[in-house]
Amino acid sequence: MSDYGMRTQFNGSIEAAEEAITASLKDVGFGILTRIDVADTLNKKIGVSRKPYIILGACNPKLAHQALQLEVELGLMLPCNVIVYEHETGDTIVSIIDPQAMIGMLDNPKLSCLVEEARPLLQQALAAI
Repeated sequence: MSDYGMRTQFNGSIEAAEEAITASLKDVGFGILTRIDVADTLNKKIGVSRKPYIILGACNPKLAHQALQLEVELGLMLPCNVIVYEHETGDTIVSIIDPQAMIGMLDNPKLSCLVEEARPLLQQALAAI
């Protein structure tokens, strides 16, 4: 497992996990901008079958606006990705990018205050499911 994400095992289906994390993120000020069904896309584009794997693009508009004011190219790292997938063990996993890991790639200490605000919100959303 990576050290650039925060994750939890969800006791339920992929569909239920996606619904739960979407609602939980909304509760802490994040909306879902994008949804990519990786398994469906790979099957349609190259005929590959894989277990369910969903990528959600989550965004907190207030934090995104502040971040882009400080670092215009930060859009390359937005929105915050959330993945919902079936692990090889059959467990449903929900994982969210750790903003602390993302910020480590940048040389702008002014962004630290936004990470300190975003990280606990994302952790709270993940813990709630």
